[in-house]
Amino acid sequence: MFRKETEENLFIDKVVHISRVAKVHKGGRRFSFSAIVVVGDGQGSVGYGLGKAQEVPEAIRKGVEKAKKSMQTIPLVDGTIPYEVTGKFGAGRVFMKPAAQGTGVIAGGAVRAVLEALGVQNILTKCMGSNNPHNVVKATITGLSALQTRETVAAKRGLKVEDLAVS
Repeated sequence: MFRKETEENLFIDKVVHISRVAKVHKGGRRFSFSAIVVVGDGQGSVGYGLGKAQEVPEAIRKGVEKAKKSMQTIPLVDGTIPYEVTGKFGAGRVFMKPAAQGTGVIAGGAVRAVLEALGVQNILTKCMGSNNPHNVVKATITGLSALQTRETVAAKRGLKVEDLAVS
């Protein structure tokens, strides 16, 4: 008999933030939960999702499903990003800078969750503006999705990789 490896085992999922939301009815308050979740494969793909439900585990499960549907592939070079980039979403800005081997992930909570799920080992980051976890996660993924490899840039310009100027 053959055993089939499931894709579920390959993903790293991290719960970034759980919010308890109250809705006021005439009989009192009704509570529900929203969870923002980041899912990655540790090999250069990452996605995020927002799940809402009456119970925390159900909200997390919904967030993981949405995150898997929104996964994007990010180019990585030797366990870091190819160049400096700033991601923006709403009032949140996240500055990311490649780091030398052995530096580690220097990042705050929401950014760290995204980068660890992505599989980055060495990077320097700074959150500016909003510290709202929703905006920070979206800004981080926006910045990372703007990254391009040298090969992609050379192909777009119609040049060889060696002909690209190095600054």
